[in-house]
Amino acid sequence: MKLYDFPGPPSPRRVRIFIAEKGLDIEKVSVNIREGEHLSEDFKKINPHCTIPVLELDNGTRISSIDAINRYLEEIHPEPPLFGKNPEERAVINDWNHYVTVNGFMAVAEALRNSAERLKGRAITGPRDFEQIPALAERGRQRVMNFFEDLNTHLAGREFIAGDNYSVVDIGAMVVVDFSGMAKLTVPEEYTDLKRWHAAVAARPSAQA
Repeated sequence: MKLYDFPGPPSPRRVRIFIAEKGLDIEKVSVNIREGEHLSEDFKKINPHCTIPVLELDNGTRISSIDAINRYLEEIHPEPPLFGKNPEERAVINDWNHYVTVNGFMAVAEALRNSAERLKGRAITGPRDFEQIPALAERGRQRVMNFFEDLNTHLAGREFIAGDNYSVVDIGAMVVVDFSGMAKLTVPEEYTDLKRWHAAVAARPSAQA
């Protein structure tokens, strides 16, 4: 296997952390999105959606969504279980994973991609250009702050977001909190439970992957 990715951006980082938690050693091929390599004709042959990461299997099959990559790796390397150990745990984790993706990750992306100067004309990832919409940036910022509030409330008395163990949800939510800084959004000081949880998960060795 090999992973096409680039250090720094939130999407490949989520997979990098997952791989580190699994203790896997997967070949990595850098695709410099800052230089536009993901939009090149050569990379379009690998992933016509022009996004990273992409996991290429030994038989040539390519997987280009974060959830699908992580689920495949969980199937072939089930320990430690990051999607749950039984049907109930898996359901709760999947439920929260969806919430974090839609209300956290997508909200930050909406705020950032519709406001950052360097992303003018590139408000949506992929091969096609889209103009920024300032109203969507403002809505994204409001959604992120709502996400922080809801997560802080949920984490009161909890060590992890979805159940009693560290999971893919903690990976995704931590990356969302860090990613929000790129949109100049930070967790309010009064959200002490969210800040406590973030400090703990950010201290894990995998968070530096």
